[in-house]
Amino acid sequence: MDLAFSKEDEAFRQEVRQFIEESYTPEMRAKHARSKHGYMDKENHVKWQKALAKKGWLAPNWPTEYGGPGFTASQKYIFDVEMGRAGVPHTIPFGPTMVAPVIMKFGTPEQKKRFLPDILETNVLWCQGYSEPGAGSDLASLQTKAENKGDHYLVNGSKIWTSVAQWADWIFCLVRTSKEGKPQEGISFLLIDMKTPGVKVEPLVLLDGTPGPHQEVNQVFFTDVKVPIENRIGEENKGWTYAKYLLEFERGNPYSAGLYRGLNKARKMAKETMVDGGVLADDPEFKARVADLESQIIAMEFTELRIFSALSTGGNVGPESSLLKCRGTEIQQAVSQLAVEVLGHYTIPFVEDGMIETNEPDIGPKNAFTVAPYYFSLRKASIYAGSNEVQRNIMAKAVLGL
Repeated sequence: MDLAFSKEDEAFRQEVRQFIEESYTPEMRAKHARSKHGYMDKENHVKWQKALAKKGWLAPNWPTEYGGPGFTASQKYIFDVEMGRAGVPHTIPFGPTMVAPVIMKFGTPEQKKRFLPDILETNVLWCQGYSEPGAGSDLASLQTKAENKGDHYLVNGSKIWTSVAQWADWIFCLVRTSKEGKPQEGISFLLIDMKTPGVKVEPLVLLDGTPGPHQEVNQVFFTDVKVPIENRIGEENKGWTYAKYLLEFERGNPYSAGLYRGLNKARKMAKETMVDGGVLADDPEFKARVADLESQIIAMEFTELRIFSALSTGGNVGPESSLLKCRGTEIQQAVSQLAVEVLGHYTIPFVEDGMIETNEPDIGPKNAFTVAPYYFSLRKASIYAGSNEVQRNIMAKAVLGL
C-alpha cells in the first residue's frame, strides 16, 4: 500500500485545517471542551453541522448523486484525521451516517426526495429507535408493536437509551409487525415524525446529573401512534435486513485520529502531574503504558487505511466493521482509563453544569472534571452498536469462516 500523499492531497489537508480554524468558533471550542459526552448545546451543534453542510462536507461518505462531496479515499482519510486531531464535535450520526444510507439503498424515489435533502442540510435531526427495555444486544427480541391498519400503522411500545431524542425531529424505528417464524422475520423499519400525537420523550437520569446541559439519553414512548404506510422502508417484515445494513455504517467508523488526540491529552496532563519529586510524564511505567497504547493505535490506523481504501472501489465496509468497532472501543476505554489515573484525586469533584458559564474556578487542571464522566460514559462503548462479544462472533463467522 502506497501511503504517500500527493500534492493535491496535502493542499486538501490545508483546506480542511483552514475550514476548522474559521468555522470552529471560540464559543464552540469552549462549550465542547467542557462537555461530558461530546455534544455541545443544540444551538451550537446545529450551527457547526450547518457550517459543514454549507461547505459540502457534512456527509463525506454520501455518493455525489445525493449531494456527497466526492472525496477520494485519501481525501476521506485526511478529512477524518484532521477532524479528529482538531477535536471538533462529532456530527450527530443518526441522520447522515445511519438512516440516510438505508434510504438511499432501500427507499422509494419519493422517500429519497423527501428526507435526504433535509438530512444533508441539518434542517432536521434524527434519533435511533432500536434498543428496548427487554431488547438490547438481543435486538431481535424487540416487542414494540406496529399493527397494519391499511393506510397506516398503529405503533405501541417504547425505545430506550435513545441519544439526543430530546432534540430529534424524526426517529427511525424497528417495530414488530409479525410474530410468525423466527423473531428476525417479523420486524419492519419505520420512519416516525416525533411530533406525531402519542410520542413522548422522557430523559434518563444518569450519574452525571442529567437531565441538564449534558443530557444525552432518553426513553421514547409510543401510545397509539399513527405512522403512514409510506413511511415504511422497503417491505413489511424485512426490516432486519435493513437494520443489518445500517449497522455496517454505525460500526464502520475511523477511530485512530481521536485516539491519538486522547492519548496526547493524557500525555499533556502527565507533564503537569507531580509524583515522587518529578513529573508523571517521566515515570518509566507511565512511558511504557503510553508506548503500548500508541502501538495499538498505530495498528488501528493501518487497519483503517486498509479497510477504508477498499471503499474507493465502491464496496461497503462489510463485516470488517466489527473489527473496527471492537478494537476502537477497547482502545478508547484504555486511553480514558489512563487519563483518569493521571489526574488521580482531581477526577473526584462533581460538576453538574459544566457548560454553564461561572465565576467559580475549576478544581484541579482546566476542564479536568470532564475526564471521569467521559471514562464512565465510555463503559457503554463496548456494548452499543452490538456488544463486542457479538462482534467477535460475527468476525469468526463472516471474516474467518469459522
